[in-house]
Amino acid sequence: MTMRQSILDLPASKIREVANAGIGRTDVLAFWFGESDEVTPDFIRQAAIDSLQQGETFYAHNLGLPELRQAIAKEMMHRHAAPMDVDRIAVTSGGVNALMLAMQALVNPGDQVVVVTPVWPNLTAQPVILGAQLHTVSLVPLAGRWSLPMAQLLSRITSATKLLVLNSPNNPTGWTLTRDEQSILLAHCRQTGTWILADEVYENLYYLPSHNQCAPSFLDISTPDDRLVVAHSFSKSFLMTGWRLGWLVMPQPMTGQISKLIEFNTSCVSAFVQRAGVVALQRSQEVTPRVVDHLRLCRDSLFEALGQLPGLELSMPDGGMYLFFRLPGQADDLQTAKRLVSEAGLGLAPGSAFSTDARGWLRWCFASKDLIRLGQGAARLETWLAKL
Repeated sequence: MTMRQSILDLPASKIREVANAGIGRTDVLAFWFGESDEVTPDFIRQAAIDSLQQGETFYAHNLGLPELRQAIAKEMMHRHAAPMDVDRIAVTSGGVNALMLAMQALVNPGDQVVVVTPVWPNLTAQPVILGAQLHTVSLVPLAGRWSLPMAQLLSRITSATKLLVLNSPNNPTGWTLTRDEQSILLAHCRQTGTWILADEVYENLYYLPSHNQCAPSFLDISTPDDRLVVAHSFSKSFLMTGWRLGWLVMPQPMTGQISKLIEFNTSCVSAFVQRAGVVALQRSQEVTPRVVDHLRLCRDSLFEALGQLPGLELSMPDGGMYLFFRLPGQADDLQTAKRLVSEAGLGLAPGSAFSTDARGWLRWCFASKDLIRLGQGAARLETWLAKL
């Protein structure tokens, strides 16, 4: 074939590979994808319906409806108690589109990009698609927690490093950057001239005490002209995964360039989807606190159930919607995940989908509206392990 070699060499999604093995089986309890099984609240869906009935079926501004950008700016100021100019915000077709737009704007072929892993595979695939040199630094499981090897990461970020990519709270581990770690990294990247792309789509899904009810953000400590781009999404904390609606926060001089890129990627986000986003932000207190409280119950319930299984290595996540764990004697996580589908009716994501260093681990999305369903899944895993 005459396609680009970097595209031919991209691995297929291992999560999809496992899910495909369970398609059509009604007896499988599926926890492999990163989304809640609860539908979007009625009032958000109604806002989109109203928009469609009013005939909003035409192109919108590249950067998004003014009403939505203003609502996002207000939300960011509320979360981070810092001034937020609307001119720093671009509405995107989901979080993945936000991340790719940022990569396209910043990364040249041959540039060095450092990514902290394990991480959602798109964040390591996107630099490769753009022809960058990918370098990774892996989190370390230590005493029941995931830890960032700061000295190793700092040594990897040099003046030749164009971009540092961080996802916190992290998918799949739930690890979350501390304020001190963010301060150290921001100061270091200022010295090296390195851009930071912070994937903070899970920031509302945070379970430690916090004065602003969300995870530490680089926006809390940065200045508007820092080389910092932050990606967000409506998907997780607003139960809107299928809507494909997100946003970027960036230095103001960059916004016009992102507008051009949006034109050449998707042109704009559908107006009726954006209307749903406006209402979601305006009435966020009716959705997000309830979602977070329920996810905390899900996390604690599943953690307790899995913690009783002999030999299982497990850490308590500070944020996100996943438990990441390792089973005794199961080094081939992809085959283990496939066996769990076929032999136990349990659908989990293989850890190697998130980095080669995560071989042997499994990810369980605990965002289930039914705690009983989580318990049933844990029981199936226990039964399967007992038969080995």
